[in-house]
Amino acid sequence: QVQLVESGGGLVQPGGSLRLSCAASGSSFSINGMGWYRQPPGKQRELVAVISSVGSTNYADSVKGRFTISRDNAKTTVYLQMNNLKPEDTAVYYCNVQGRYRRPTSWGFTDSVFDSWGQGTQVTVSS
Repeated sequence: QVQLVESGGGLVQPGGSLRLSCAASGSSFSINGMGWYRQPPGKQRELVAVISSVGSTNYADSVKGRFTISRDNAKTTVYLQMNNLKPEDTAVYYCNVQGRYRRPTSWGFTDSVFDSWGQGTQVTVSS
């Protein structure tokens, strides 16, 4: 499957900014959608933002106007620009990428769907 590597987390004061990155790697794959989830301490994982294959975006109400999701020209790296961070934004942030990849078989090749998750990066907002 496709591997994801996240970076950009850290400790920031309220009102500060961070930019998260998630790079997808592999071979013979195409991405349909990319998104960011987060899991605050003691709470369930929740969707933060998503970007589709055609570039449309959706955001959780709690981050609208503060966070921006984007991707590079190759559509293999997704970013999350987080501005005006609040303590309630503290969480482990995970990127998620969905798409298709080609696998060799004894008779040729076959396309398979993948749903990959990054390892998570800690974002802590505290004064």
